[in-house]
Amino acid sequence: MTARTLSLVLLLALAGAVPATAQDAPAAATSPAATASPDAGPDTGVAVAEDGGLTGSVSDESEWQDLGIAITTFATDADVPTRTNAGTTADLGRALSQIIAANLKNNGLFKPSGPQGLPQPAYAQVQAPDYPVWSMRSADMLVQGYVRANADGQITVGCYLYDVALKQPLAKGGWVVAPADWRRAAHKCSDLVYSRLSGESPFFDSRIAYIAETGPKGHRMKRLAVMDSDGANHRYLTSGQATALTPRYSPDYRKILYLSYLNGQPSIYVYDLASDTQQLITRNTNPTFAPRWSPDGKWILYSMATSGNTDIYRISSAGGGAAQRLTDTPGIDIGGSYSPDGGQIVFESDRSGSQQVYVMNADGSNQRRISFFGGRSATPEWSPRGDQIAFTHIAGNLRVAVMRPDGGGMRYLTDSWQDEAPTWSPNGRIIQFFRTTRDSGLTSIWQVDLTGRNERKLPTPVGASDPAWGPIRP
Repeated sequence: MTARTLSLVLLLALAGAVPATAQDAPAAATSPAATASPDAGPDTGVAVAEDGGLTGSVSDESEWQDLGIAITTFATDADVPTRTNAGTTADLGRALSQIIAANLKNNGLFKPSGPQGLPQPAYAQVQAPDYPVWSMRSADMLVQGYVRANADGQITVGCYLYDVALKQPLAKGGWVVAPADWRRAAHKCSDLVYSRLSGESPFFDSRIAYIAETGPKGHRMKRLAVMDSDGANHRYLTSGQATALTPRYSPDYRKILYLSYLNGQPSIYVYDLASDTQQLITRNTNPTFAPRWSPDGKWILYSMATSGNTDIYRISSAGGGAAQRLTDTPGIDIGGSYSPDGGQIVFESDRSGSQQVYVMNADGSNQRRISFFGGRSATPEWSPRGDQIAFTHIAGNLRVAVMRPDGGGMRYLTDSWQDEAPTWSPNGRIIQFFRTTRDSGLTSIWQVDLTGRNERKLPTPVGASDPAWGPIRP
């Protein structure tokens, strides 16, 4: 994201019956991006299932995986060149449908088919599906859409979800996007389909900050970088002159908080994504670790070592002013992830003799240990839902696990040699982490859903670590 302003506009006309002709295609409105379905939930940007769909942290997904979801190539009223990097509108239609299919497949909840090998609807059929054709193919759900090039160079994308058996639309939405942002329309459509069928909150239209790693094992260059939730649109934010570590998106998506080491001197910076400038929050001569935002964006947590003792502090995100110490016990207290309501903080400490997970109130009071299952526990991160804490469990290998905020219900989600530093998707259903390869020390970003059954590696141009999943994009 740069100073260039994103134009992602809702097509409100899609909410009603729209004639299936090119000349009658819906016109753009000026409200913020969201679906145009009349049953959309408040401020969610997606349509919600009437029965609530899947709920809770782990659900029986078999009924959703058995759904036959057909995703067709998006049609166009005229195959003309676009200012995108995808080619013509026909090329763009194929690319959009491929991204939607990959999104729905890779999250582990659905097993869609298409767009390759499926009939390609004409532009007029997008809003008038040939239901018998899809019934014969055993499709339960159908996703169709269109792409149109606007006179001003922007792109209009329409997205429709149909119930084949009931022969009726379930959700529909549309967006006007700048050429450079065409992938966002695919993610918005994916969010619409995912949310309508599962009842879950969306997460595809989000971004990930991470650390890009290059160079030999003992002398790595570590740069701050960002990418889309599916691993596309990589962008480096820092040059690598100073080592960058542990990034985190601000709650409003405008900034990234990270730790920088230049000449051995730790500094906490806030990088402004719109202006490509950064603000120094605090610089210390003592070792400093793991800066984190509060949910309201007003505070920054960090850990600092003084005279052999490491404690957790908080400081105003505006910079300046004195830091407030929240822990004051012998040993090492590191990390700090706020609960979604901002009332509590989860962190790691070795005050009991080994690394374990603790919880305290936001003002530092009522500190108590919650991990009691052997081995060591580190890098805790509170779920956006508030019902789970993800962490790294160290007992021989390093594995990503989750537990309830009271320490109960611990479950492993991964089983590799070194998986660590979990970060949650905006809807609290999927966790990303980084995996280190034995001997080589090469790092890569992976994700796994809460069942632990659906695991995949994200593509990155170089080694990658310390992922931080941002909220849904505005």
